Amino acid sequence: MPKGYHDRVAFADLSTGRIWYESYGEAFWRRYLGGRALAAYLLLKHVPPGADPLGPENALVFAPGVLTGAPISGSGRNTVAAKSPLTGGYGDAEGGGFFGAELKNAGLDALVVLGRAEGPVYLHVEDGEVRLHPAPHLWGKDPLEVEALIKEVHGPTTRVAQIGLGGENRVLTANVIHDLAHFAGRGGLGAVMGAKGLKAVSARAKPATRPAYHDPALLKTLARRMVEERMERAAGLVTMGTVGTVKPFNLRGVLPSHNFLDGHLEGAEALDGTSLDALGIRIGRDTCYACAIRCKQVVRIEGTGRYDVRPEYGGPEYEGLGALGSTCGVTDPYAVTKANTLCNQYGLDVIGVGVAIASAMEAVEKGYLDDEGLGLRFGNGEALIAAIEKLARREGRLGELLAQGAKRLAEAIGHPELAMHVKGQEVPMHDPRYKRALGVGYAVSPTGADHNHNLHDTAYAKEGRALKELRFYGEDFAPLPVEDLSEAKVRMLWTKTRERGFVNSLVLCDFVPWTPEEWQEAVYAATGWRLSPEEMLQVGERTLQLTRLFNLREGLGPEEDRLPERFFQPFRKGNPEARLEREAFQEALKAYRRLAGWEEGVDRGRLSALGLEEFQDALAH
Repeated sequence: MPKGYHDRVAFADLSTGRIWYESYGEAFWRRYLGGRALAAYLLLKHVPPGADPLGPENALVFAPGVLTGAPISGSGRNTVAAKSPLTGGYGDAEGGGFFGAELKNAGLDALVVLGRAEGPVYLHVEDGEVRLHPAPHLWGKDPLEVEALIKEVHGPTTRVAQIGLGGENRVLTANVIHDLAHFAGRGGLGAVMGAKGLKAVSARAKPATRPAYHDPALLKTLARRMVEERMERAAGLVTMGTVGTVKPFNLRGVLPSHNFLDGHLEGAEALDGTSLDALGIRIGRDTCYACAIRCKQVVRIEGTGRYDVRPEYGGPEYEGLGALGSTCGVTDPYAVTKANTLCNQYGLDVIGVGVAIASAMEAVEKGYLDDEGLGLRFGNGEALIAAIEKLARREGRLGELLAQGAKRLAEAIGHPELAMHVKGQEVPMHDPRYKRALGVGYAVSPTGADHNHNLHDTAYAKEGRALKELRFYGEDFAPLPVEDLSEAKVRMLWTKTRERGFVNSLVLCDFVPWTPEEWQEAVYAATGWRLSPEEMLQVGERTLQLTRLFNLREGLGPEEDRLPERFFQPFRKGNPEARLEREAFQEALKAYRRLAGWEEGVDRGRLSALGLEEFQDALAH
């Protein structure tokens, strides 16, 4: 058995109740590592072409990585993946907290859920075994109560991943909740879980089921180093997290506002972290498994009545403040915090929900949509909250449309131009008129628009840590202006997206500032493998090639590599220099496809070079 692994993947068919286990050997694990690369492999193997994302033939994968559960900062994450009901293609998201580490340390390298249960069930993992339990008593209950009931049965150290009301109702932006306050947020994976009748997956680790590591002393050294250097490396994340981003983006005139029509919103500074602190809304910070950064927000609002929130469901990050706040034109921090907490409690992706509601607000203001008396206008915090309630319950025509996501909502009312999405997934809070290579990354992303496996142009505009680390892979990259969209910038993007695929296969958190050399050290400490820079990028490229293959097989061709028309228009109000030229974008897109071998489908020679020969005929079905 390879160090750092159990060489044990569990399969649970909910239709039949059958549970079995497979082993793959050391060569397999070195090729895929875990996380995203493993999930892409498993989905291509076990989801038949043309499968209904909400049907029993879809597979739902929980995939820790080689470093998930290792005692170092950033190792609390795992991948959740399935054919996405939101995009119809490959879907995955990484969830933090403690569940992923518990799953790995309970004796599994992955869990694959197949079929559909006749009634609500949950799965429990302990001692390397999976057990199926009936869950009609859990269906319809809030996550806080569900977690308490599962811990009553399996013990207080049990960790839980579950769906909320959104997943039960198959809302297409439903997520998977980890430990109440952490989320595998994108792609509608909670809807897949709900469609299977799977309310939760719980795990309980014991010392005997933790994987053996090659060099535990080196892991301890790495852990201690991050603790000692966290302020030097990541002071902003340690003290503020991501919520300090709202004000700077607004000052630059690039804060997504009014469904991306504007880049500046009067009063948006009320949503910044400093405002949340001054109002007493943000009461502390939380962390994930073994992590010294502690960047997660904890909020509480008391005594306001409708806006009161409890701290157990976590607090807003930048994406939530932008999607539910400025994108909807809402600047009331109490209303936005309440909206964010409702999304967390109901198991809904804050980006997907916020952008869908912003699309609806614009449609109502233009007379294209009946808001059923809700007052759904930009800036109306009360209507924002009411819309989330309707969406989660699929109440009325408006609730049903919102539950389908921005793309389907806009198409249903005959105005697809109002939906800010790529491949059906709503655009995050980083505008491609400002970060232009990131816009290309949105377009080629296998999951639809996503900022986490992407390049943020601002980090490479001057000499610094980001450029130094990208040079680790062998190319002498030079600083390029934020607005640059040359072939040199595209080469940066190509390298960065492969690197992100590698890190999402480890699986490690984006926010913990490990260097590529330290990723090498950590993999060696866990497994004894000394990965070269080339081998690291090869793992990342496997994620890109396999997910591209999956999408092509499911009918998502190159024509889906595009951005909404709005991003080729200037802001009505905002930074006048933030412009994305169509011709430059198209040339950059072609350059990326050349680098990836995607000029005509997926290059068979590239697949062979990556050891993916078994998938060369994946498009022949």
